[in-house]
Parts: sequence; structure tokens; C-alpha cells
Amino acid sequence: MTWCASCPMYPSPFDRRLGVLLRLIAASTCSLLALIVLFLLLRSWPALEALGGRLVTDASWHPAPQAAAGSFGLWPMLVGSLAVTAGALALALPTALASAIFCQFYAVAGLATGYRRLVQLLAGIPSVVFGFWGLVTLTPRIAAIEPPGPSLLAGILIVALMILPTIMLLVEATLEAVPKDQLLAAAALGMGRWTTVRQVVLPTARQGIFSASILGAARAIGETMAVVMVCGNIVRTPDSLFAPVRTLTANIALEMGYALDMHRAALFVCGLVLLTVALLLVVANGVLLQRLSTGETVRG
Repeated sequence: MTWCASCPMYPSPFDRRLGVLLRLIAASTCSLLALIVLFLLLRSWPALEALGGRLVTDASWHPAPQAAAGSFGLWPMLVGSLAVTAGALALALPTALASAIFCQFYAVAGLATGYRRLVQLLAGIPSVVFGFWGLVTLTPRIAAIEPPGPSLLAGILIVALMILPTIMLLVEATLEAVPKDQLLAAAALGMGRWTTVRQVVLPTARQGIFSASILGAARAIGETMAVVMVCGNIVRTPDSLFAPVRTLTANIALEMGYALDMHRAALFVCGLVLLTVALLLVVANGVLLQRLSTGETVRG
């Protein structure tokens, strides 16, 4: 007999104790997130109250301990963060999807296992190593095309390389979970391998693929060290791929050590903005997945 949450069963004393423990763990997780949000709100409130719309309308970022003495424009850094994230995801997602399809449906067992291990190793490389490689190897090659080298393009390439393993491994797990009877039915109908992947596997796995892309985007927008090392760290709205940029995460890492008063509060606003973007990604993921599942239920 398979147990389910709605079955009218009488829980044992151990089950009741375990249920209480699991509820406490779930509540502590939610409480931790709430405390982080509250902490950021309290720390950033002086800047939100004193600066208000100036956080968007100020043309530059030249902070000072007093609000009237500085410029606190976060817009160029928000644009830089979103541009790096969007560009990295646009490069990493197709590559990760192709890699997962190759491992799952085209590579022989030994080759697929070896390739998967290499991707897992890539996922374990520290971000500072990626940043150092980009600074020494990638940016000089970009500078040879168009100076200065540290740029939005360098950040996109490095972050794409960093999120590629995460997306690829999640997508492969999703593809592996496609019911085998669907693959057998496609084979019985005479479908070729690519036709089966395109018409059976990808539609079935699209929810997992979308979730993997959202997790990759969340990883990309929170990346710090590699972006600090290769993006140039100039506060400006990028007008080309070769323009230097500064992201919100890089701004916090570079300036939190010496920031005071209003300057420090404005940096906490940067953290609050990043958390808001991450929460919006999670909410969008849940909403779209619900719509996809509803659409599949209606079609069924």
C-alpha cells in the first residue's frame, strides 16, 4: 500500500514527532528568509527614506556619507547586472541543452559518463579562478578587437561558463526523468532519434528546462568575484558589448569595506534590489510552471 498525505491513516508516535520536527525545520527556513529581508530593509531604510527616487534618477554614482553631498544612481549598475545575466543565460542555455541531449540520447555510455564528470568538475571550480583566467586570457583578446578589454562581453562570457554546468546537469536530470514508455511508444511509431527528442522529450521536459534556466539566471545575477575582475567596474549604462560596466554585486564588494552612513545604507539598497530580482525570478518560475501544467492538464 502506497502512503499519501490524504490517506486516512493513524500516525504512530514516531510519525507525529517527525512531523513536528519537519514543520519546525520548514518554519525555520521561512523565518530565516524573512529575517534576511527584514535586515536588509532596516539597513537600507535611511537611504530609501532620504534618497527615494534619486536612487534611479541620479545620473552617476559618487556616494557620500550625507545624502545632499553625493550622487546615488543605481540604474546603470542594475542595467549592467541584468545585461550580464541575460547575455550569459542566452549563451549558456542552448549550450547546456545541447550538451544534455548529447549525453542522454547520442553519446555512448562511457563518453557520456566522462563528459558528465568534466561538467561536474567545471561546476566545482571557484569563481575567482574563472575571474583570474578571464583577466589574464580573455580580456587581452577582447582588447585586441576593441579596447579596453574588461567589458560587458567579458562578463557575459565568464558568467555563461560558470552557469553552464548548473543548467546542463539540471536539464539532463529532467531529460532522464522522461517516462520510458513515451520513448518506447515513439520508437514503435517509427520516429527517429531527433524527432523523438524534438516532439516527445523536449515538450515533456519543458517545465524542468525552464526551472533550470531560472536557477541559472539566479546564479548569474548573484555572481561577484569573477565579474569584479573582468567587467571593468566603471559605473555607466553600457552602450555596447565592449563597454566596461559595474554590477550591483561588484559595487557592494568593492565599497562596503569603507562605506559610512548614507553611503553604507545605499549599498544595502543594492542588496535589497538583488534580493527582489531573485524573488521575482522565483515567483515568475512558479507562475509559469503553473500555467504550463494547467495547459497540459487542459490538453489532456
